[in-house]
Amino acid sequence: MWLGIFAKTFPRPSLEETLDAVRAHGVGCVQFNMTCAGLPPMPEEIPPELAERIRGEMDKRNLTMAAVSGTFNMIHPDAEKRRDGLRRLGVLASACGRLGTPVITLCTGTRDPLDMWRHHPDNDTPEAWRDLLACVERALEVAEEHGVTLAFEPEVNNVVDSAEKGRRLLDEMRSVRLKVVMDAANLFREGALPRSAEVLDKAFEVLGKHIVIAHAKDVNNTGELVAAGSGELDYDRYLKNLRGVGYEDSLILHGLEEPEVEGSVAFLHTKLGENAAYSRQRGR
Repeated sequence: MWLGIFAKTFPRPSLEETLDAVRAHGVGCVQFNMTCAGLPPMPEEIPPELAERIRGEMDKRNLTMAAVSGTFNMIHPDAEKRRDGLRRLGVLASACGRLGTPVITLCTGTRDPLDMWRHHPDNDTPEAWRDLLACVERALEVAEEHGVTLAFEPEVNNVVDSAEKGRRLLDEMRSVRLKVVMDAANLFREGALPRSAEVLDKAFEVLGKHIVIAHAKDVNNTGELVAAGSGELDYDRYLKNLRGVGYEDSLILHGLEEPEVEGSVAFLHTKLGENAAYSRQRGR
């Protein structure tokens, strides 16, 4: 595995300065966000010359783009908001070839009308699941048209709030273009960390072969999300599970501020080295 980071961790006046900051921290891979190029996260349009410039600047710095963020609220209570998100997803998907990435990350969403990362009790209703299926079905048509992969992330505040619900979505969609973002920290509600072995092992059992990108942040038993290495997540078990399902791609840092990057990078380099040594000792 190698380290990556959300490019928007480094707020800079220009694309070039943002990518320079990534490189300055010894990171060779990013999850890109169009805000880094001066556009909204889900733009109305992406000029071809801009997409090509982004890829060119990445290449100059020997950076790779593991994915581009395409998050919108897939179960927003306003159907017009969902349709607008799908339209913008098409804009992003059409630019992926020029950007140099085959993966767009998604948010399965919430019934909260203002914040797609905030829990809402109606997330558990049959109507919310029905709207999710309809939205994902249309998103997969977009993915098929443009030859990209869509990766959703189970997280406790969204309609897909567990690994089991993630598996249900995969089973109901039955598409090779639908995959998973694994972020161990987002699997834990307040008070759940004492059951971390059970939660992590089960998540990898049901989702492991569908993971195309892995995120790295941390969580405390209060449910607070923090920078990797500053919480209580069992990173040894997380990394062991990633290797156990054959995942050897990028581990993308996010959910941290720029001053925290150096410490999290050092923490993960240490953990990745320890885990690799353990795997070799076990003959894996």
